[in-house]
Amino acid sequence: MNSLSPAVAASLKTWHEMVASGDLTALPAIVHADAVFRSPMAHQPYASAQAVILILGTVIKVFENFTYHRQLSSDDGLSVVLEFSANVGDKQLKGIDMIRFDGDGKIVDFEVMVRPMSGLQALGQEMGARLAQYLPAYKSGR
Repeated sequence: MNSLSPAVAASLKTWHEMVASGDLTALPAIVHADAVFRSPMAHQPYASAQAVILILGTVIKVFENFTYHRQLSSDDGLSVVLEFSANVGDKQLKGIDMIRFDGDGKIVDFEVMVRPMSGLQALGQEMGARLAQYLPAYKSGR
């Protein structure tokens, strides 16, 4: 595995600790103000730290039996791919989080890909039920 920049490694450690505890209180400290979230259900990304924090804070409550399995990093030490599995209700899914950080270790881009379609649909349904009224304000043209 390629080595991460020290700032990214520190933020990633914080991320893993938050996910393991189910408490994302420290998330604002590691998300860049202009961060974007790329959803597997939406064509356009959601823009701003508030959107990223809202979405990640909700999905951590939706996922059950969430586990990270592998971590891959980019040559520049600023990006990681985290492979995971989880359940949403009775549906099992696998996915990856592709996270890009800036030089200060702040998340600037968080993209999620999920399979199979039945798991993605269950996730989209549950996230939509919880966030549909809030997310349109964060749609980006980027």
